[in-house]
Amino acid sequence: MFTPKYPPADTAPAAPAPVTDAPAATTPAPVPVPASAPAPVVPAPARPTVQLTPGSALALAAGGGAVVLVVGAVLVSMLLAVAITAASVAVCALVVRSLISQERKR
Repeated sequence: MFTPKYPPADTAPAAPAPVTDAPAATTPAPVPVPASAPAPVVPAPARPTVQLTPGSALALAAGGGAVVLVVGAVLVSMLLAVAITAASVAVCALVVRSLISQERKR
């Protein structure tokens, strides 16, 4: 239902013959192309292989380790910020509760 529907390849209109002022005897007749001729296939370009030298492999491992350390430090700092915020909200709730209970006793 959601797949695109393409028209068949052989329904493309034929290109009109160019109009020239030269005599018809010197212009070659256009070669008709059969409608069922397959389109030419272009070969896929060869992909270069990646070769890792020991130095580049070491640099790649060090870079990956650095990324892991930075992401870990950011996540730990975010968790610490949430924990500090929760603790301060809890302390504020205790203070407000204490103040409200003192007002009721008076």
